[in-house]
Amino acid sequence: MFASVESNLLFPLLPHALTVCGALLAILALSRLLGEKRQPTNTLAWLLGILLIPYVCVPLFFLLGGRKLRARAARKGRFVPRLPAARAVAPETLLIPTVHAVTTAGAGDPAGGNAIRLLTTGQQTFGEFEEGILSARKSIHIATFILGRDATGRRLVQLLAKRAAEGVKVRLLLDAVGCVFVGKRFLAPLVRAGGRTVRFMPVFPFSTSGSANLRNHRKIAVFDGARAIIGGHNLAAEYMGPTFRKKRWADFGLAVAGPGAALLNEVFIADWSFASGENADALRAESDPLAVAPAGAGDVHVVASGPDVAGDPLYEGIVSMVQECRQSVWIITPYFIPDEVLLRSLIVKARAGKDVTLIVPARSNHRVADYARRNYVRQLHAAGARVLFYRRGMMHTKAVIVDERVALAGSANFDLRSLFVNFEIGLMLYSGNDVLAMRRWAGELVRHCDEPTPDELRRRRFAGDLAEDLCRLLAPLL
Repeated sequence: MFASVESNLLFPLLPHALTVCGALLAILALSRLLGEKRQPTNTLAWLLGILLIPYVCVPLFFLLGGRKLRARAARKGRFVPRLPAARAVAPETLLIPTVHAVTTAGAGDPAGGNAIRLLTTGQQTFGEFEEGILSARKSIHIATFILGRDATGRRLVQLLAKRAAEGVKVRLLLDAVGCVFVGKRFLAPLVRAGGRTVRFMPVFPFSTSGSANLRNHRKIAVFDGARAIIGGHNLAAEYMGPTFRKKRWADFGLAVAGPGAALLNEVFIADWSFASGENADALRAESDPLAVAPAGAGDVHVVASGPDVAGDPLYEGIVSMVQECRQSVWIITPYFIPDEVLLRSLIVKARAGKDVTLIVPARSNHRVADYARRNYVRQLHAAGARVLFYRRGMMHTKAVIVDERVALAGSANFDLRSLFVNFEIGLMLYSGNDVLAMRRWAGELVRHCDEPTPDELRRRRFAGDLAEDLCRLLAPLL
């Protein structure tokens, strides 16, 4: 009887309590949102969502809204090795000092003594992975966003298992969301052989604030701490394989030998330590980055960006590259959703008569991103930029080339998620021969592109306009 009376008294208070709790959560979400100093468009998108549909957007914000891991960013600097003076690049030799200045936060100073090779086909990239795995003597470190459960993925797991059984230390870092369908059974051969696999920031159970949103999009492979592969390729048949595949995506990467590879290994060690809980110093003791011999004459700069790095060095580096452009800036990307600063910088250069060239796939694998880019593409085209659509299927390439003086390649797309949210990795090339090689490759890519038709540029009727505007509004959340 008393329990029934108590229940009758509490029941009317429940809706009021839920309302108060909801309001407090909304206030907390707004406080956190405004305190993170995001891009204005991102802040506005979340603000409207929290105010208009709080029951949906407040939980989503706490699940997806985090942008930085402040504690990790504070200790990131100790993961960066000191290079011998003979291998460091003197600031006066850098053609665009501003780019060097703003990107140094990502992974220390530029490093000389590197050999760079362009990886322009899926077969070539797969061959590089295969050769690196089979020739490694001490360690193989690979981080990927996607590991395919296909012939390519199976072949790479088999190769890694073979080397692990032979005593090579194999570590495979998988993003928990990108590899959500890769189960223990698929990885069992590698684990049985003594290799290690770790999932980066699992979503279930929730292990870190914002873990569902902060994804490791970096693609790094390092062999013996002295040779590395970096680029846009995931470990799946769409990106690479031993034989030609007609529907394979166009992608791009770089093979690096020398001190730059040692710096990429440092980024991997930091990520592995964070995901596995293993001591980074113990991992680093397995190889001496200072002992990596020069392999060429190339000057490179490893730039890590994301929740673990103070500021946004990749974004700031790209802004500097565009604003320091004297003659040309070429951008090659699968998704083009810039923020206002980047867009206006490109428009100003185009109106000033510079060669501003944007290459994107005619149709990407994400239709929402295609709708979201339309307004930006129209503005660039109207300003005098050259917009080219790649017509041979999906293009997953990410590159920026400025004046044949500096180039950037890596994992980051030209969109807000890559530039401000994801863990990303880029490699700046400062040597003339390397930059010129990328410029020639980009020129070859143009042969498979053409300009968009007037129909592809114009705004659609009501339904198309609505879809475009809605996708652009949601672009900061994509």
